Amino acid sequence: MAERKTSDGGEVVINVSDKDSDAVTTKTKPLSTPTPEIDKLSGTSPANDEGLARRKSFSRSVYSKPNSRFGRQQSFRFDKTIVEENGGTSFDKRDRSVDSAAMSEVAEEETDENEEIYKKVKQNQVKRSRTKPMALLQYAVLMTILCTLVVSLTVDQVNKHHIWGLELWKWCVLVMVTLCGMCFTNWFMHLAVFIIEKNYLLRKKVLYFVHGLKKNVQVFIWFSLILVTWIFLFEEDHKHSRKTKKFLDFITWTIVSLLIGSILFMVKTLALKVLASKFNVRNFFERIQESVFHQYVLQTLSGPPLIEEAEKVGQEPSTGHLSFTSTEDGSVRGKKVLDMGKVHKMKQEKVSALTMRVLIEAVGGSGLSTISNTLDECHNEKKTNKEITNEMEAVAAAYDIFNNVAHPNHNYIEEADLLRFMIKEEVDLVLPLIEGAETGKITRKALTEWVIKVYTSRKALGHSLNDTKTAVKQVDKLIIGILTVATFIIWLILLDIATTKFLVVFSSQFVGLAFMIGSTCKNIFESFVFVFVMHPYDVGDRCVIDGVMLLVEEIHLLTTVFLKIDNEKVFYPNAVLISKPISNYYRSPDMGDFIEFSIAFSTPATKIATFKERIAKHLVQNPQHWYPEPMLMVKAIENVNKLKMNLLVQHTINFQNFAEKNVRRTGLFIEMKRILEELKIDYTLLPQDVHLIGHK
Repeated sequence: MAERKTSDGGEVVINVSDKDSDAVTTKTKPLSTPTPEIDKLSGTSPANDEGLARRKSFSRSVYSKPNSRFGRQQSFRFDKTIVEENGGTSFDKRDRSVDSAAMSEVAEEETDENEEIYKKVKQNQVKRSRTKPMALLQYAVLMTILCTLVVSLTVDQVNKHHIWGLELWKWCVLVMVTLCGMCFTNWFMHLAVFIIEKNYLLRKKVLYFVHGLKKNVQVFIWFSLILVTWIFLFEEDHKHSRKTKKFLDFITWTIVSLLIGSILFMVKTLALKVLASKFNVRNFFERIQESVFHQYVLQTLSGPPLIEEAEKVGQEPSTGHLSFTSTEDGSVRGKKVLDMGKVHKMKQEKVSALTMRVLIEAVGGSGLSTISNTLDECHNEKKTNKEITNEMEAVAAAYDIFNNVAHPNHNYIEEADLLRFMIKEEVDLVLPLIEGAETGKITRKALTEWVIKVYTSRKALGHSLNDTKTAVKQVDKLIIGILTVATFIIWLILLDIATTKFLVVFSSQFVGLAFMIGSTCKNIFESFVFVFVMHPYDVGDRCVIDGVMLLVEEIHLLTTVFLKIDNEKVFYPNAVLISKPISNYYRSPDMGDFIEFSIAFSTPATKIATFKERIAKHLVQNPQHWYPEPMLMVKAIENVNKLKMNLLVQHTINFQNFAEKNVRRTGLFIEMKRILEELKIDYTLLPQDVHLIGHK
């Protein structure tokens, strides 16, 4: 097996054989010079602008200015002129040279830094391995109660002592079960989870729900132990006084109410887990599967050519692995590995809840990263993971990947270059994703635009998953409030406090409250149905509502935040959106477009046919933008001097990327203008009668 590891836990592993083979690692050093794209975007102030006075304005503070999740809606586009204007900086790996003294100095700094990181990790591991203060307190209480229990059973004077008519040892047992019962149930749950994990048949189907229900089941068992202990120790004695009996019944029914409440909370947790799992599988599985594959491609192409190395040693290459660092609430949980061969074979109908959870962690809990910042031929530096956090970093990552994959002095990547990094099946999946790859050559511009597209789609998917998680938490809080009230009512009924008269008074108050919050409850229910049942869009989708084109920025349980084309934020209540027709560009297939224009009524039919043929030829010459076979129709005849025409064409994209759609449409307009001028097709007004009247 050949593998490559990085300092922060990211790696790409590819299985080649069961035999041992050396892992060839390319160690890197970050470039000190920014890429031409970044250099161009950052800009420099001219030296002769000292005499210019900037006009004062009462602009808003940058700290109070709200930012969009997606920044500018006009996506950054790679332009070849940027490289030319910056002197055509070469990124050839052979042109890089590093001074030996500087190399040794950097190596020493990296060694010190790695040693410091190692110490911090070890300290965190020691802290995690330490027993928590609450557990120490429970152990201390347990030992104290055990000692008191032994004394109460062995010493006659203490054994005869009663508290509220009850023996002291019974109180010791009850306090021990109440205060230390969570320790016993925790041990039991760890044993139960271990047994389920060891059972291979149950692992993927049940383990997701086992971990989610572990705390609720633990509380249920704890209350059950308290109730059983209370009944066996106290209820069996019928010699209690009337006052003591009433107090014991009060405690008994209180424990029963808490036990019923724990059952309700357990059912609630199970229902939410099933809802979240089914919802994520139905709405996000395909997008997550695609995003995971994109991340695997980025990491693989930014690393060493493992397939080529495997073939050199005579091993048979296989599908690779994607490793990622799982995080939760900003803290690192650990490193997990996905087998890309299994990811490709997953079906939405058969994916388990646990597998879906791992896929969500791969997308939402880790950043979109490449293996290394730069790919050098130096073998004495460690690779460092690079997370893509904005479009400029995506451009820089595309430069690194292009320099790593393409042959020296080549301006394109061929299929043979990709086969050095991935197997044939994976290359066949990658090529259709990049524009222009059907020609067999991938340019730097096409690769850059694809990496930017991967980054933006990954960011939108991450926001969608986070908003879904937030909405589920809001539903959870709402249900917790309802179950708390229900448990309280059950407690009142069991204690005979909630008599018929009380229920009548409570019902009258509830009816009055229903008039006040009935509309709010209706809106909450409709919003729940809209978000989790209908779910007509996700974060990042471009939609049309009431004839206005909007970009979905945030989805909450009660409201959705949209962005207009000019970045104006619009807040829509979900209870209002449930009754509106919504067009979703992202979920639409390749969309059609029509162009209206007018020509003279006297235009010969042969010229119209020639115009259609030339438009069709233009579409065939640009298969990456258009489908062939346009439709040219006459919409109307106006004033017997004008033919109103409609040209129907179909894009190879939907209108999610509205800027790209307009660029293609503009190019088609210019081509139509050129053809019309060559064919001398124009439009003239009808001859007008002119009457000259002389004035005396």
